[in-house]
Amino acid sequence: MRIHRLEISAFGPFAATEHIDFDRLSAHGLFLLNGATGAGKTSVLDAICFALYGSVPGARQDGKRLRSDHAEASAEPRVTCEFSARGRHFEVSRSPAWDKPSARGKNGFTVQQANTVLRERVNGEWTEKSGRNDEAGAEIADVLGMNREQFTRVVMLPQGDFAAFLRSKAADRLELLQSLFGTRRFEAVEQELGRKAQAARTEVASLNGQLELLLVQAEAETAALGLDPADAPDRAEPDAFLTWLGAAAATVAEQRRTAAVEAEGLRAGHVAARDAAAARAARQAKLAAAERRRAEAEAAAPAVAAKIEQLGLHRKAEVLDGQLQAADNARAAEEVATAAMAAAVEELRTAALTDSELAALGDRTADGGPGRWSGEVLRSALGELRSLRAVLEERLPDEARLAGLRSRSTQLRLGLDRLEDERTSGNAALLVLRQESADLLAGLRPLEELAAELQLRTKEAAAAEELLVLVRRFAEAGKDCGAVAERHGRAREEYQDRRQRWLDLREERLANAAAELASQLQPGVPCAVCGSPEHPVPAPAAASALDMAEAEQSAQLACEAAEAALAVLERELSEAQQVVAVLAAQGGDTAPDDAAREAALAAERAAEARRAAADLAVNRVRHTELDEEIADAGRALADAASNITQTESTLAEVREQADSLDEALDNLRAGHPVLARRITALDGTAAVLERADAAGTRLEQAAARAAETRQQLELALPGTGFESADAARAVLLSAPDAAALEAAVRAGQDEAARIGELFASEELLLAAHELETEGPLREELVEQLRADAAAADRAARDAALAAGLAEKSVRTLDDIAANFSRLAEDGREPRERANLLAAVADTARGAGDNNYRMSLNSYVLAARLEQVAVAASERLIGMSDGRYILQHTDARAARGAKSGLGLEVVDQWTGQRRDTATLSGGESFMASLALALGLADVVQQETGGVDIETLFVDEGFGSLDEQALEQVMDALEGLRDGGRVVGLVSHVGEMKQRISTQLQVVKGRNGSTLHISDDTPG
Repeated sequence: MRIHRLEISAFGPFAATEHIDFDRLSAHGLFLLNGATGAGKTSVLDAICFALYGSVPGARQDGKRLRSDHAEASAEPRVTCEFSARGRHFEVSRSPAWDKPSARGKNGFTVQQANTVLRERVNGEWTEKSGRNDEAGAEIADVLGMNREQFTRVVMLPQGDFAAFLRSKAADRLELLQSLFGTRRFEAVEQELGRKAQAARTEVASLNGQLELLLVQAEAETAALGLDPADAPDRAEPDAFLTWLGAAAATVAEQRRTAAVEAEGLRAGHVAARDAAAARAARQAKLAAAERRRAEAEAAAPAVAAKIEQLGLHRKAEVLDGQLQAADNARAAEEVATAAMAAAVEELRTAALTDSELAALGDRTADGGPGRWSGEVLRSALGELRSLRAVLEERLPDEARLAGLRSRSTQLRLGLDRLEDERTSGNAALLVLRQESADLLAGLRPLEELAAELQLRTKEAAAAEELLVLVRRFAEAGKDCGAVAERHGRAREEYQDRRQRWLDLREERLANAAAELASQLQPGVPCAVCGSPEHPVPAPAAASALDMAEAEQSAQLACEAAEAALAVLERELSEAQQVVAVLAAQGGDTAPDDAAREAALAAERAAEARRAAADLAVNRVRHTELDEEIADAGRALADAASNITQTESTLAEVREQADSLDEALDNLRAGHPVLARRITALDGTAAVLERADAAGTRLEQAAARAAETRQQLELALPGTGFESADAARAVLLSAPDAAALEAAVRAGQDEAARIGELFASEELLLAAHELETEGPLREELVEQLRADAAAADRAARDAALAAGLAEKSVRTLDDIAANFSRLAEDGREPRERANLLAAVADTARGAGDNNYRMSLNSYVLAARLEQVAVAASERLIGMSDGRYILQHTDARAARGAKSGLGLEVVDQWTGQRRDTATLSGGESFMASLALALGLADVVQQETGGVDIETLFVDEGFGSLDEQALEQVMDALEGLRDGGRVVGLVSHVGEMKQRISTQLQVVKGRNGSTLHISDDTPG
């Protein structure tokens, strides 16, 4: 993750809009963020954090105080940060909630809600990703792979926090490490193990409850048996206790079965005595009832004799019943026929008033008046009607043919109208097609002209596109040439510096030659140069000749290397300039806007020609289609005219046939709408005549039958003893009355026979003997015997019920014992599982047999802390001149405290281990800085290899001496060499001298301002 640009407006101490070019700062790898106390150094880091995460670290999270108090009231607070991560380029702009002046708002202000805009640069263009605070935050957190807490611990290294972390207790370290490494899932594992252990304990408790419930059920089952608990074993031994209950219940059940057998014997004796008395009482009651029936039968004997006499008379009259019934039926039939004949004559008279056919027949056949109809007249009229009906039925097809002619005439008329409409619409469509053909023909010429230029315009567009590519290549080549020229200039300066260094060293060596000769002079020995034995002022000795020669040789080699590098760059520069010249000669120096405009214009002209060619082809095809459609339309109009003429001729012929046939059928209809209606009327008239004829025939037959039956009855009367038919009818009974009278006679006779049989039965004879010898049975004795039998029955039922309950208890106890044994066996595995889960859960949360009291979460974090200690020690060794390393320790804490997150310092000079609290201020700073950098490395690896290219180290350098500061700076220089950009927040004077690239925060009465200085320090 690398920060490129930061823009701050009305935020924190910055009243105006401040711009920070981090790419400019990053070019030097290491820069210093300095300024007076309270100027706003930390606010710059807050602005970065707010832009990325919408909040600032620590206690400064109150968004209402983020707006600058120095800014104008209407100025909107906003922070914009441009950054890149994971190969993607983003820009995020955030504004916190603030009060904007408004005349309508309460107290003159309107609350402006926080807003966010996130953009991504794709293919050189900015594309908006989100305008919502939550969505933008989620997108940034996903790209960076860190939340706000991790970002402020990994990218912005707060030395005070890590110094406190260095000296803190294990519990405090746990909270920070957990927030950085996200080990909540291991806490979830601990909780899940605890939940499973609790569930297992609950299952075991449920099993124990079921076992206890079985014991309670066993005790409740035997509570009604009255067992003596003196010899019962303890309930703590459930198997023995259940065995004792089963044996005791079996004993009680056997005793109750014996008592039930004895009670059943007593009940049988009492029931036998009760039944004997009841049978005697029943026999005496039957004897009394029989005597009452005999008295009633003797009283009803005279009535029975009268009924027998009445039944005899009925039997005599019943011989004439057939003749009497036949005479009555014949007389009734004659009366019915007479009435029917009168009704038929009345119907004829009434129908003749409304039926024209019947009226005409009546006028022709009446004899002495319109109501006088004879059989011959009726039958003659029926014959005429049936002949007429046959004629009408023969002409029914003619009427159907007339309807067909009328229907065809209608269809021909509709077809003629449709053909006329088609001819009219065809003429209109033909006119439209001819107009469209003329319009297409007029538009073909412009399209042909444009289509003819298609090839030329396409070539022009390709040439313009090639020019645009050349312009882009020329621009890129220019940039590459400029970069090579810049490197060439730096290489030339380096070569000149090294050459000057080499010349200076050679001059110094030559100057040192006199001193070298002077070092060889001895008193009294002549000088090898001047020959004088005196040496008054020998040249003073400088560096040794060997050292000077080696330095000169090294400088010469460096100069030659710089010269070779310069030569390579000169060749690269020449080649780059040649490429630029070639591209310029090909037109690459054309203005990019002009080239783009010409390419766009040429592409549009080519597209216009392509569209014209496509339209031309389509229009030509359409014109051909229109010619064919016009020809088809003409032929269709000619066909329509021919069809119209033919249809008109056919219509006239059909109408003539229909009129002729209609005139012929109209006479047969006789005023009816259709022949079928007249046939229906004729059928009605014939039916009236047929009914009248049938009524006359029935009347003649009924009169003959009545005379015949009267004669037969008069011949049969003398043989039956009755003087007249009315006398026979007087004693003749109806069938139900005769049956009832016969049944009453038979019932009286049967009752007398049954009474005789009843008094001859053994039971009544025994009752009469008992009554004569023993007298009547007292009711009190019978009731007493019934009460004794009922009491004995209840006692027997109670004894049997008690025995049954005892036997059921024995069976239930057997079932309970079997269930108890099975449940106890089934609960063995859950108990073992519950013990195992409880032990694992206790160990995972640092209890039980966990001697170090280290939870699973602490164990995982201890592994991470061990990695952090190793990474931190790599840097602390360099900072402390190889003396100190940090080491993780899982030594058991005192007084039962949780272990696993201990840190100690190993002094490699003495080999002793020390507590981190024993470090001095400078040593503590170096250790906390190394710890922060190591933690950043480990978190970077933990978050999926996120490349953290920008780091900020906040304060703490003032506690270092000169040597320690040098070592710390070397370590930070190492970070820069790895490709990172390191920003140091400090106001230490020596830091300002060492680091030339600085971001300066200047404090003023109207707010702070920012300035970038990258001058070489003097």
